[in-house]
Amino acid sequence: MPVTALFLAALGGISLAESVSAQGFHGDKKYGEYYEEEKKWVEEDVSPPAYPRNENFIEFDAGAATRNRYFIDGTTLSVGRDGVVRYAIVIKAEGGASNVSYEGIRCESRERKLYAIGRSDTVWAPSRSQSWQAIRPGSYQAILSREYFCPNRAIILRAEEGVAALNRGGHPDAR
Repeated sequence: MPVTALFLAALGGISLAESVSAQGFHGDKKYGEYYEEEKKWVEEDVSPPAYPRNENFIEFDAGAATRNRYFIDGTTLSVGRDGVVRYAIVIKAEGGASNVSYEGIRCESRERKLYAIGRSDTVWAPSRSQSWQAIRPGSYQAILSREYFCPNRAIILRAEEGVAALNRGGHPDAR
């Protein structure tokens, strides 16, 4: 091979090496890509709290579209490390019937989950559906989320903050 051909081949090898190093591969990532992968959300394992008691009820306004009365048992309100606000809710119909459930709201994704349903013998029955669902506009979960537990889409920090918001009629940061 003539010297010129060797020189050009060597020069081509150097420029190829430069173009690969210019991309800045470090391991399996290109330079500038995030080194930390986004952590996948993991839900905590939870059990229903003690069954709601009348003396712990905090009534909240669920809007003019219903005549039902809505209560959260303040002692059941919790804020999980997984970013879920959980609570026992009692819905009393005008005729006297009550629905009791243990639910959760994920502020980050605007979702809700029904964990358990209260039976008349004051025992929790697990919900048949254990999936997260989008919060429907106008629902009481939408009001709880927007006005009490997720003001400006940010989760409350402690259960006491949620109880205070319920007692006050809304979170001070809610718009």
